[in-house]
Parts: sequence; C-alpha cells; structure tokens
Amino acid sequence: MLEKTTRINYLFDFYQSLLTPKQRSYMDMYFREDYSLGEISELLQVSRQAVYDNIRRTETMLESYEKKLGLYDKFQKRTAILNRMDYAAEDSQMQALIHQLKELE
Repeated sequence: MLEKTTRINYLFDFYQSLLTPKQRSYMDMYFREDYSLGEISELLQVSRQAVYDNIRRTETMLESYEKKLGLYDKFQKRTAILNRMDYAAEDSQMQALIHQLKELE
C-alpha cells in the first residue's frame, strides 16, 4: 500500500497540472494530507462514494499519463544512474557535479 501511495504521489507531482482543480483538491487531501474519504466528503459536502469515485478515476488518469509520457519512469532511471555515478566517482569535483544534478530533481 505504501508503495502504491508513493507512486501516486510521484505521478501527482509530475502530472497535476493536467488535472482539474477539483481533481487536484481531492488527490491532495487524500494522498498528501492523509484525509479519509469520510473527512473529505464531509468537508466538501459530497458523498463518500463521490470522493472515492473521483480519486479512483484520477488515479487511472495519472497512470494513463504515465503510460503515454513516462516522466516517472525516466525520473527513476535518472536517479538510479546518478546514484551509481555518485558511488563510482572518485574525483571530488565529479561528485560535486553529480550532487548538483541530484538537487535539480
């Protein structure tokens, strides 16, 4: 479950600008602020089922965006390569450059 939540949070980071304000709000409350479905429904005065449906639809959309654009996959690969480079680098200047690249993420 934690792995799924982490993945959804990354996908949300990458693709949130493609979502509607309502979708962003639901996802932010549920995945980032850790509100329950009941708390969100009470706060927004909608049914718990409406919140659940909106979140599931949005998750599906995020996965669809990732399948088409692959930003999260590229991020993971880039991070793995940078970590290997950092481990292999003996030169302190090279390590400083790698650190700068990591900070850009």
